[in-house]
Amino acid sequence: MGQSSVRREGARQDVSHAGELGWDDSLYDGERGRPDGAPAEGGPRDGGHADGSSADGSSGDSGGGDSTGTGRRGENGRGKGGRGGRARGRAKRGPWRILRWVAAGLALLLLGTAGAGYLYYRHLNSNIRSGERSNGNSGLDKPAANSAGQTPLNILLIGSDSRADPENVKLGGSKDTAGNPPLGDVQMLVHVSADRKNASVVSIPRDTRVDIPECKDADTGKVYPQTNAIINETLARGGPGCTLSTWEKLTGVYIDHWMTIDFAGVVKMADAIGGVDVCVKNNVWDRPLPGVPGGSGLKLTAGTHQIQGEQALQWLRTRHAFASDLGRAKAQHMYMNSMIRELKSQSVFTDTARLTGLAEAATKSLEVSEEIDDVTQLFDLAMQLKSVPTNRLTMTTMPTVEDPQDKNHLIAAETDSRKLWAMLRDDVAFDSNGGKAEATEKKPSAPATKDPASAPADTGVIVRNGTGGAQSAVPRRATDIAGTLNGKGYTLAKADSLQTPQETSTVNYPSADMEGDAQAVAKALGIPLASVTKSTDVSGVTVVVGADWRSGASFPKEAEPEAGGVPDTADALNGAKEDACMDVYAPYRF
Repeated sequence: MGQSSVRREGARQDVSHAGELGWDDSLYDGERGRPDGAPAEGGPRDGGHADGSSADGSSGDSGGGDSTGTGRRGENGRGKGGRGGRARGRAKRGPWRILRWVAAGLALLLLGTAGAGYLYYRHLNSNIRSGERSNGNSGLDKPAANSAGQTPLNILLIGSDSRADPENVKLGGSKDTAGNPPLGDVQMLVHVSADRKNASVVSIPRDTRVDIPECKDADTGKVYPQTNAIINETLARGGPGCTLSTWEKLTGVYIDHWMTIDFAGVVKMADAIGGVDVCVKNNVWDRPLPGVPGGSGLKLTAGTHQIQGEQALQWLRTRHAFASDLGRAKAQHMYMNSMIRELKSQSVFTDTARLTGLAEAATKSLEVSEEIDDVTQLFDLAMQLKSVPTNRLTMTTMPTVEDPQDKNHLIAAETDSRKLWAMLRDDVAFDSNGGKAEATEKKPSAPATKDPASAPADTGVIVRNGTGGAQSAVPRRATDIAGTLNGKGYTLAKADSLQTPQETSTVNYPSADMEGDAQAVAKALGIPLASVTKSTDVSGVTVVVGADWRSGASFPKEAEPEAGGVPDTADALNGAKEDACMDVYAPYRF
């Protein structure tokens, strides 16, 4: 019988540009037979299939063929047909067909997994609620990067007392306030150093009186005028963006993001995290007492306990049993340190079930500023925080004193709080565990501008009194500093009756052509160049004499902050301290 004219299937045609497409014809060419190019012994050649049939489809054991495998191969002269050739063909068929099925199965599995992963990613993203980063104008810009191109990371954490739904009412009580605007009862600033080697946390007690800037509610468009009030009211004056703006105005620290969480969210997160160890020195029961309503309901015996869920919320909300808001902040710091140690001790980021549980709880529990309303960005933030060793994590509370206007409120302790804010602005570690080289590293100073300064006599300067706020404003402060400038040749300098309370003194200018003038004015007064900033809120060079300059004709020079130099009044707690234990106020012991 002559050679079949049917194109052989066992050795498919070469594909044009196969190499460019990522295919390797040598794996399939019947002439080669095996992936390594060596012919399969007794296997098909040009016309034969792996099952011993010829190119025209007839079987190798028909038409006079026999079990030796000569059959059609022998007739057309293509196959040599060694002994047992057909059996060998069958033997070679199995493994390759199995491999094809395995490859196809793996491909389907990968595609299915990728599809499911994408759907789950979309699901998590759909959980996230977000809002504007800032609802007020603090005039701050993101700090310049260091020599390695890194910048610090600042995140404001806000715990809301919202009772807008039955679940929060059940957990938080006070059904009569269910319709009230939420208050930001817990506020913490998390600062991660530019090199991601250390992190610092500062809490401000909820009853601290501060200056709140003008804020606009992004949802309703309502504008809230600037005021001086309790810091937990900021959440109701335009949302988390107003709280962020208030912090920036108070601290002089640029804040990248905010995150808020309510009662129900705390319970979900605490359950997802699992048990966290806390300690009390005495039996504690935070309950209503005669003349003192409320209470979190926390009830523990003396010693260490592992808490989660609703009990974790009770711990974080306990105020009376821990003596005050300051005590509550300390208890919250203990919980956070313990939680971080617990997460670090577990394989959370390699345990799929734990990781998905945390991701589900976090995306459902948190509301975030809009620039991080994506799962990948939130995961990246978590990984940056995860990289900080526990002994390089320091929890603190802003130093405060009793408010002279109301003994139930607090105000910032000026000297110590300014020191704390300076450390954050200069990215100085709150701990001293980074070694001598890190502790003595000098921060780069602000560069002088190339814009030439006008002659002092030709430079108009407005001076404003910003010494008010937490304390009463110093009378005639703007007039005195304007007089100082007059004496230095700035004869056009005048005091402005407008008071703009702020923590730090600044020199602002509206456009680049006035930067040189602003820096010259700062130099004349001894104000650091880092405090000279461009602002659209001024029409000319404007000096704001802040709370850090309440007396004297020259700006007071303070010692540069050093690593570990946190004031004692900040009640610092290092993340590696595992034996921290809370005192219990006597009336709440049992």
